[in-house]
Amino acid sequence: MNSSDWSDIENDAVVASYFEMLTDELSGRSYNKAAQNRTLQEQTGRSRGSIEFKLCNVSAAFVGLGLPIIKGYRPRFNFQMSLAEAASRWLALHSEWELALHRKATAVLAEPPSLFVGTAPTLRNAPPPEELEQMQRVARHFDVAGRDERNRALGHAGEERVFHHERQLLKQHDRDDLARRVRWVSQEDGDGAGYDIASFTPEGHERLIEVKTTNGWERTPFHVSRNELEVTAERRDDWYLFRLYEFARAPQAFELRPPLDAHVTLTATNFQASFQ
Repeated sequence: MNSSDWSDIENDAVVASYFEMLTDELSGRSYNKAAQNRTLQEQTGRSRGSIEFKLCNVSAAFVGLGLPIIKGYRPRFNFQMSLAEAASRWLALHSEWELALHRKATAVLAEPPSLFVGTAPTLRNAPPPEELEQMQRVARHFDVAGRDERNRALGHAGEERVFHHERQLLKQHDRDDLARRVRWVSQEDGDGAGYDIASFTPEGHERLIEVKTTNGWERTPFHVSRNELEVTAERRDDWYLFRLYEFARAPQAFELRPPLDAHVTLTATNFQASFQ
């Protein structure tokens, strides 16, 4: 059996197989891991165990890329960047894949139950995982935050889910009057307000919610605009960042309050050039 580094052709094959199984899993369809492994053995000349290990490496690469992963392949880190590059190539050739995930999510959103909002990872007592530096390196290299930001279907689906969540939460507190007044601002008025949803606390205080959605894990980076930062300063008591993650599988959430730099590192990624 071949014991050398995996070639691009081999990486492309294992990534394509992974995406095929992941698509079935997210759609609720059964699939045969053993059959996929046998096919990959024929394509690459690698052993069964080597392929199983590599599929776990793919899971780790997908975490860094802000993608959902197959439950049965526990991420094994310290993978080569060439594996993440293979996943990026696949996504470039199959741009409809992520769009289909969120069209499906939107189609079933009649009036979903409210979300459980957990604790932000920056506020937990547990230290960051050892592999965080590698995940951040992958995310920067492939601009994962930018890809999520440009994914209009993902952003729309996330905002819609939070809109329903806010209405349901107010109804659970017997505030139907306030629930009827919740507005999906970015949908009704367009972007530019510095928040997406205008809601209320059960006591009637305003909640101006900026929604950031990803299919990745809880520490997937995200973009914040200059306008959003300005609104956090102007409406500090009312502004909330609502982070949705693992959205394609079972959405989970946490909130961040201003000042954001108390929770996350804010890094300038581009600059506007103006003539004088």
